[in-house]
Amino acid sequence: MTSQDSRINRWRSLAVAALATLVVATAFLVNAATRSGATAAHDAARAAREKSRGLAPAASAYIAAEGRVGTYPGDEVVVGTDFAGTVRRVLVKEKDAVQRGELLVELDADVERAARRETEARVAEAEADLRLFELEVIRAESLVASKVGTPQAVDKALRDRDAAVARRATARAELDRLSVQIARARITAPIDGVVLARRVEVGEAILRGAPVIHLANLSRLRVEAEVHEADSGRIALGAPVVIRAEGDSERTWKGVVEEIPDSVTGRRLKPQDPARPSDTRVLLVKIALPEPSGLKLGRRVEVEIGVAGPS
Repeated sequence: MTSQDSRINRWRSLAVAALATLVVATAFLVNAATRSGATAAHDAARAAREKSRGLAPAASAYIAAEGRVGTYPGDEVVVGTDFAGTVRRVLVKEKDAVQRGELLVELDADVERAARRETEARVAEAEADLRLFELEVIRAESLVASKVGTPQAVDKALRDRDAAVARRATARAELDRLSVQIARARITAPIDGVVLARRVEVGEAILRGAPVIHLANLSRLRVEAEVHEADSGRIALGAPVVIRAEGDSERTWKGVVEEIPDSVTGRRLKPQDPARPSDTRVLLVKIALPEPSGLKLGRRVEVEIGVAGPS
């Protein structure tokens, strides 16, 4: 091969490499343009939806967030039991309204009741012994005073009396313990509310700590919204809120921001948009519903929190 042929081959190799680089760069630019166009189309569609609702752009009029309907602290409880036994009666069913202190479930406590009767008898026996030994103490002291009895007899009478006092105290303590156990067999409602779920049935044997009844106060609910941490400085207490439930785009509810926490936390709700990161830090803003809304507890909602315009 001549030197001229070598130069021609080298130029051909350089030309092929340049052509390959041009093809890759062109593909990258086309992909970027496509993604940019898709993003622009998504933003345009969102703007059109906002315009159809009569809303201004999010940056100036409201903050959009997702949330869930929940209760106030202490208004939702899963009632358990400190007593292991067999369910004798279940007095409520789902959707029943109950008041605080109302009997919900009763467990079988026949063994504890029999033990309490036995302990009551031991208390009565100890009190009878105590009365007898108190008389014995008086008699022994009288005999010693008359120079007939001995100090040892007085000591024995005092010891018998003190032992009877101790037996009575022990029996009374056992009686109190059994009374508490029997009371625990009667499971009552700790709050006013509605039965959301009944976890036990008659005849079922349950262990200590088992969940029995799920209660919630549905007369007042609120929304816990996950606001992006970047928008945390734009929210104010008392700000108006528009609430929409997923699957019900025709209805809206009004709310008011009532609590803004001092720290952010991880997202709890899975974002609907797969393009949005799931590990975003959010501010859990509490939104009050001023009146009964009909929204179901735990329902997922979208909120639009009003933001004051520029002054």
